[in-house]
Amino acid sequence: MTAQTPPFRDSQLPFAKRVDDLLTRLIPAERVAMLHQFGPVVERLGINAFRTGQEALHGVAWMGPATVFPQAVGLGATWNEELVRRVGEAVSTEVRAMRSRDDRVGLNVWAPTVNLLRHPLWGRNEEGYSEDPKLTSAIATAYTRGLRGDHPAHWRTAPVLKHWLAHNNETDRATASSSVRPRVLHEYDLRAFRETVEAGSVAGVMPAYNLVNGRPNHVSPYLAEHLRAWTDQDLLVCSDAGAPSNLVDSEHYFATHEEATAAALLAGVDSFTDHGTDSSTIIRRVQGALEQGLLGEADVDRAVRRQLAVRFRLGEFDPGQGPYADCTDFDTPAHRALALEAAEQAVVLLRNDGLLPLTREGARIAVVGLLADECKLDWYSGTLIHRSTPLEGLYERFGADRVDFAEGVDRVRLRTSDGTYLSVPPADWAGDEVRGAGGALDPALLAGRTDLPPLTTDAVGTAFALADWGGGVLTLRAPDGRYLSVAEDGFVRASANQPGGWVVQETFRLEPHDSDGDKHLLKHLGTGRHVSVTAGGVKVADENPAVVELEITERGETAVAHVAASADVVLVVAGNDPHINGRETQDRSTLALPAHQRRLLDAARAANPRTALMLTSSYPYAIDTTDLPAVLWTAHGGQAAGTALARVLAGDVSPAGRLPQTWYASDADLPGLLDYDVIGSRQTYLYFEGTPLFPFGHGLSYASFEYGDFAAHAGEDSVRVGFSVTHRGGTAADEVAQLYGRPVAPSVPRPRRALLAHRRVRLAPGATARLSFELPLSAFAFWDVAHGSWRREPGAYEFLVGASSEDIRLRGTVELDGTPAAPRPVLEQGLRAADFDEQRDAEIVDRTKLSGDAVTPAGPAAGEGTAELTYRACDFGAGARSVTVEVSGGGSLDLTLGDGRTLAHLAVGPTAGPYAYTTVTAALRSPAAEVHDLHVTLRGPLRLAHIGFGG
Repeated sequence: MTAQTPPFRDSQLPFAKRVDDLLTRLIPAERVAMLHQFGPVVERLGINAFRTGQEALHGVAWMGPATVFPQAVGLGATWNEELVRRVGEAVSTEVRAMRSRDDRVGLNVWAPTVNLLRHPLWGRNEEGYSEDPKLTSAIATAYTRGLRGDHPAHWRTAPVLKHWLAHNNETDRATASSSVRPRVLHEYDLRAFRETVEAGSVAGVMPAYNLVNGRPNHVSPYLAEHLRAWTDQDLLVCSDAGAPSNLVDSEHYFATHEEATAAALLAGVDSFTDHGTDSSTIIRRVQGALEQGLLGEADVDRAVRRQLAVRFRLGEFDPGQGPYADCTDFDTPAHRALALEAAEQAVVLLRNDGLLPLTREGARIAVVGLLADECKLDWYSGTLIHRSTPLEGLYERFGADRVDFAEGVDRVRLRTSDGTYLSVPPADWAGDEVRGAGGALDPALLAGRTDLPPLTTDAVGTAFALADWGGGVLTLRAPDGRYLSVAEDGFVRASANQPGGWVVQETFRLEPHDSDGDKHLLKHLGTGRHVSVTAGGVKVADENPAVVELEITERGETAVAHVAASADVVLVVAGNDPHINGRETQDRSTLALPAHQRRLLDAARAANPRTALMLTSSYPYAIDTTDLPAVLWTAHGGQAAGTALARVLAGDVSPAGRLPQTWYASDADLPGLLDYDVIGSRQTYLYFEGTPLFPFGHGLSYASFEYGDFAAHAGEDSVRVGFSVTHRGGTAADEVAQLYGRPVAPSVPRPRRALLAHRRVRLAPGATARLSFELPLSAFAFWDVAHGSWRREPGAYEFLVGASSEDIRLRGTVELDGTPAAPRPVLEQGLRAADFDEQRDAEIVDRTKLSGDAVTPAGPAAGEGTAELTYRACDFGAGARSVTVEVSGGGSLDLTLGDGRTLAHLAVGPTAGPYAYTTVTAALRSPAAEVHDLHVTLRGPLRLAHIGFGG
């Protein structure tokens, strides 16, 4: 180090010393400014601006062209950590390469999403990996390792996990509270985050918009109690966009923004993503909190230190900016091959009665459906450099002369009340402009095109391609391929290459306008306004809506039936557009396939029984597959989706993807979207007791595999399980071997079976692989609410080995030691209200705004109605004679023993508010002694925090 080189730029010093040095050189105003997502330039120290947050879920997003890999749920379907690690490596390499030519590209990547796919109607299902915490953490860990790189000290990119915590609903997502009982919290929701953080390749997390147990995630004590306890590393917690303001504006959790900002910072939020690129509001709020004594400078320094720790690991202050600064690999042949490999490995064969693979020489193939010639992107995709649709893939693999195509759209004209038709006027140049191709820090702000003429009316009109994506949500496409869209000036133009945007401007709904159903108003869903014909052209307006009649010139099912009848095999490609009906901000309402696509499937099947269904979707469907000889599912597979699908259909690749979540048979199998109690409501494959359409882990192959030679041995700290898998087919293929476990005689409800380990292996014909797994004894523990700790029960544990959670080929049992169940010491410690064993109509809420839980009835409004709580095996010792409850609000409590004896009735309050707790004591009607179950009934808007007993 020379005399002119400050210690923070000395790469020979430890990171911690360099961070300390830089922190002391920053003045207070500079430190405060660094708390915003867009950190400032500090010219006097030669420090560049820094931005937290670069979307990179399955490729570099929002910043223009990049390699696009399969959606995250598709990567989860590969069950292949090594593949996903390589995808993460490719994505982070492209981040570096793109940053070298565009400094808007950030190195703090907001990926992956580790929210568990608990409920298949969640709009963001495409972003997660699995409903299972073990599989989710395995895939997420692999992706973060690829994103991080393998240098011992420096990171290629700094991954941030999304979204902490228990976040599976877009409905009221910024105000709804997820009621998460302690067992679900520890055994399910925290687990995916914990195992990924403990693996050591995570730079931080992003709290979710929602509340958990009545408290916003951005002020959650779990950030300190759990997240930061899992690692010695300085994790960076980045808020979600606008969430700091939500604490006051929509959640009304705090009275002022200064209070809210201080609470978030003290809870552990280090970077505030709010008000876009304008940091002034956050700076003003932090300064106000400092002036009011809500924060101290040490609180600001702690957050800035965490951010600086990430920047140092990224090499920002090293000579040449670290070992990864010269990464230039972008859209390389290796990346393209990897995108194809990932898309192939994500394909799941759900059903096959011998129709696939398509190996008959010269067979004629009909490919039909709304997605047959589409390569769809989602909100977190980059811009495609390469593109392959199913139709293009089939043309390439089988030859265009053997493949017939019918999209299945309805061809329509829209006739106005004066007899003219909506018409797309000719344009001198429509171009091939793609939304977002130039990159945008906030693509939600991208505007629609206004350089094209708006629609008019004339005597002939334009024949539009109408697609109904479900729930009456329509798109209308002009013959040149452009979708009708509405720009900021309100005019309707044929201007969009695809539906998209934060608020989709390409969707419409036909609303009946007469009793006969012949006349309609055309409502534009993005603005909520109706289409109107004006002198300047067709636009959306609040008045004078145009009354239109739909003239159908060709029904989609007619075109489908025509090409299906003359084919040897029909491939119906159905699914979703990721920007419509199920996406960020919008949950789905049903598992059913949209009616338009159902009609196309029925028409194809009626015309030709050799019809296979190819589902390309972000989520599961409930479909009767009884009469279908083959069904296949893949998530939207990125740039190589069509080629991959064709290679699987042709048998060039044997499918080996596996379902990462349960496919339920009907909506009736689903719990409420906001019911987060996976144990009590028997959710996911872990607890579901019905018959699924397709089970977790399901996926067929063109090959056959034989399992054998099971062995299990319990050691001092682990259990070693081994078995063999033998390939009995004729060509090399992958198999995904899955190992599940369960206690034979549990004392509390435990999963029917839980994934312990898995491995995707490639085997040549006749080859055998011996697979072995070493499982820590902690894998067999559960959260014991009676004592607030993990506990492994002694007894027999069964291992199940197979090709899915239900296709079990081998079984074996081992005896494990452990800690026997012990009754609750209620006389000495009382009961935390949230530590119930069972509940009915109860909701966990915040005890205070800082910490703690309470329980309240979950009525039509918070605290209304009646709730019942059960606490098993309560030890009252020699005898309890009184009860004291800590409560707020008003209402009553009844305490009853399991044998039916009523112990007490207590009337409460009302108190001054939900956080104004009081203690109410009553003598028991008869003494309670020894061990009994305790039932507590809550009535009215009260909050119960604790129950104590006196001798």
